[in-house]
Amino acid sequence: MKPATGTERFSIDQLATLAGVTPRTIRFYISEGLLDRPEGEKRGAHYLRRHLERLLMIRRWTDSGASLDRVRELVQGASEDPPPRRISAGMVEVWSRVTLADGLEVQIEPGRAQLTPEQVRSFVRGAIALYRQVRSQATGARGDAPEDQPGQSTKGQPEGRTE
Repeated sequence: MKPATGTERFSIDQLATLAGVTPRTIRFYISEGLLDRPEGEKRGAHYLRRHLERLLMIRRWTDSGASLDRVRELVQGASEDPPPRRISAGMVEVWSRVTLADGLEVQIEPGRAQLTPEQVRSFVRGAIALYRQVRSQATGARGDAPEDQPGQSTKGQPEGRTE
């Protein structure tokens, strides 16, 4: 295979290899209207750089957790920012409440945020790291550690309070 240029032609197998999908997936995307049909017909059918670019965009969106309906909207020119979803009576959403630290929680609805489980885990790890960084800067500026603050027990509960 030659380096990809604007006029290079690809077979379905070459396109599939370059995009990291199967030929069956390419045919499915064509049948769903997500990808244009190949140029030419029958054995002379070939794909161009624009087909490869579209496939790579579709992969990026699906790998980030976007549904095929959402990909269809994006292909048709919708903004990449998820549109605000109207909540109607009877609509069910599953929210995750993640405790980052004592007194610090984040609520996430991965579907609406278009986050895969791995992206949610990465987000949580990053938020915890940021929290620890902010806490260490705050305690460093005061010169004392949180457990050494007057009026606080080692568990973070005010003195005199029992659990």
